[in-house]
Amino acid sequence: MPSGSDVLIRADGLTLGYGGPPVLHGVDLTIRAGEYWFLVGPNGSGKTTFVRALFGLVPVVAGRLWIDPERAGRARVGFVPQRWNLNPSLPTTVGEQVSLGLVGLPLHAGARTAAIARALDAVGLGGSERRDLWALSGGQRQRVLLARALVRDPSLLVLDEPEAGLDLAAERRLLDVLREIRRAHGVTLLHVSHDLESVHRYASHVALFAEGTVRGGPAADVVTRANVERAFAVTLGSEEPLP
Repeated sequence: MPSGSDVLIRADGLTLGYGGPPVLHGVDLTIRAGEYWFLVGPNGSGKTTFVRALFGLVPVVAGRLWIDPERAGRARVGFVPQRWNLNPSLPTTVGEQVSLGLVGLPLHAGARTAAIARALDAVGLGGSERRDLWALSGGQRQRVLLARALVRDPSLLVLDEPEAGLDLAAERRLLDVLREIRRAHGVTLLHVSHDLESVHRYASHVALFAEGTVRGGPAADVVTRANVERAFAVTLGSEEPLP
């Protein structure tokens, strides 16, 4: 086990791939409890591959990926996808959808009801269990997805661009809720995103994916002009501030 009782995930010289040339190589990252990590980089830079590896869906080609089995094993991880994969013509309530996050947990009916209520309270949707999911706004539906992940009382939340497609107000509301969840419950967040402005506002740490490897650490150290220009193959004017 890595030294430091607060370490949840550690990659040492990690190489990941699908049988051909590696997608990521030489990755060194240490993720500790309570941190808010943004995973950023161009499309195809390996962000999804890294996340899939955390769930055991991509093999480790070389190096080591250590995941705390008690605090970051499958039972303690919540996942928030980018969007709903449901047919909107099918009637479903908010409570029914949040309850799906409890599948596989041996809870009696009263405990399930209480867990659903707590999760909805945490995302600012308390009392909405009986509401039609499709009657909610897009931002509210994304917070239902978040509640579905929180209902398991996870110590780690993995988020795959949950703000994609939301207007600015709904995006800001969602990110504020995530920040409060981290503050109030000590949940560790891994957030795949393309939005450097959100990184500036919310991240404690950043993993910047580019050219097959990852530069990770405190946000202020990683999101520099030189690193952003290199990762995204852009040139920022001297007068153009970083987000």
